[in-house]
Amino acid sequence: MKIVVIGGTGLIGSQVVTLLRDRAHEVVAAAPSTGVDTLTGDGLAPALKGADVVVDVSNSPSFEAEAALDFFTRAARNVSAAERDAGVRHHVTLSIVGVDQVPDYGYYRAKVAQEEAVRASGVPYSIVRATQFFEFVGPVLDMSTQGGAVRLPSLRLRPIASADVAAAVADAAQGAPSNGVRDIAGPEVHRLDRLGELTLAAKPDGRSVVTDETASLFAGFPDGVLTGDDTVPTAATRYADWLRRN
Repeated sequence: MKIVVIGGTGLIGSQVVTLLRDRAHEVVAAAPSTGVDTLTGDGLAPALKGADVVVDVSNSPSFEAEAALDFFTRAARNVSAAERDAGVRHHVTLSIVGVDQVPDYGYYRAKVAQEEAVRASGVPYSIVRATQFFEFVGPVLDMSTQGGAVRLPSLRLRPIASADVAAAVADAAQGAPSNGVRDIAGPEVHRLDRLGELTLAAKPDGRSVVTDETASLFAGFPDGVLTGDDTVPTAATRYADWLRRN
């Protein structure tokens, strides 16, 4: 098949591109750096010409609510129009486990709006919702650092390796449209403050973790939103093993 990966040069997208090429598909990595801009529509028509499947793993450059909403909805409209013109048979979008359970968080509202645009597009679709990536833990620690202390809540989450997310997305792209949602999570539930401790134990830099329920991007999130329920399929890679390799 010809598969276009929007966001195909990013963390997830570049891995999806490699996996699908290894499986003998014709894959186009679509991103502003390769001449495809989903916000303006520039480059979409030639990139999607002859495409069977479009995978969207792009992300808003801003977590600010209005900016993220504009990015996801405008891009979704442009991509959907180009897909209909090109006769694309399957659209795959990457989203977030529990994204529809935190209506007060603007970035999550923007992702819900993206999902709604995909459902309304008229193009058969599959939505893959993943938990937070292992690669996100380090930046969260940096954003939560005050002096030598990393202030993190005890919120539970079930993080996942980006490689496992990419594999799930690639599998969805090769399959038939589900016209629904598939969740995937990491194999272990961790407290966010404990994840910080594990990370700094493996890569000590003089900082220490302080448990603070008002701290971090996830302050105020209901417990359990970031883990999914007991029916969510889990990937194989454990955080401690991933830390040793990265």
